[in-house]
Amino acid sequence: MTVTPTLNKSKLSNILIKRRNREGRAFVIVFTHRLAVVPHGKAHYRLSLTAEERLRSRYLCRGEDGQSVYLNLPRGTTLKDGDWLQSDSGDIAQICAKPEPVLTVTAKTALELLQAAYHLGNRHVSLEITDSALKLSPDPVLQDLLKHRGLHVVEEMVPFQPETGAYGHSH
Repeated sequence: MTVTPTLNKSKLSNILIKRRNREGRAFVIVFTHRLAVVPHGKAHYRLSLTAEERLRSRYLCRGEDGQSVYLNLPRGTTLKDGDWLQSDSGDIAQICAKPEPVLTVTAKTALELLQAAYHLGNRHVSLEITDSALKLSPDPVLQDLLKHRGLHVVEEMVPFQPETGAYGHSH
């Protein structure tokens, strides 16, 4: 379920009214901040989110148990696999990177992989960078470009954690 990131309090109230618990009262957990320290014990909720969903600071989603939860985090918050969130009522959620389609790029040499990263970076492509591979969202044009450069490209369904960028700017 997707909700635009610019959800105001009146729209949030309407969502809350539509969600009811067993007693018939409106019920949705609202997570408001990321925890700096990993809590002891088990999370009340596990939220499996794609890379794009982890960029949203305002987002209505469902936990793995089907419970509706709302992320109302400070603007610009980027969540990572393994992050922990807390609600004002003390509920704890753990963020899990949801497997999604990606292209995994490998090369015969480190230089070829660096050159691929350079060309993809010039196109402002979101990349996950490891010591032996690049991962990016599927794009047939980029897939052809990479194969044309002699790189090995494999389509996979895996968690995706792209780099967030050094400056957080756009142009």
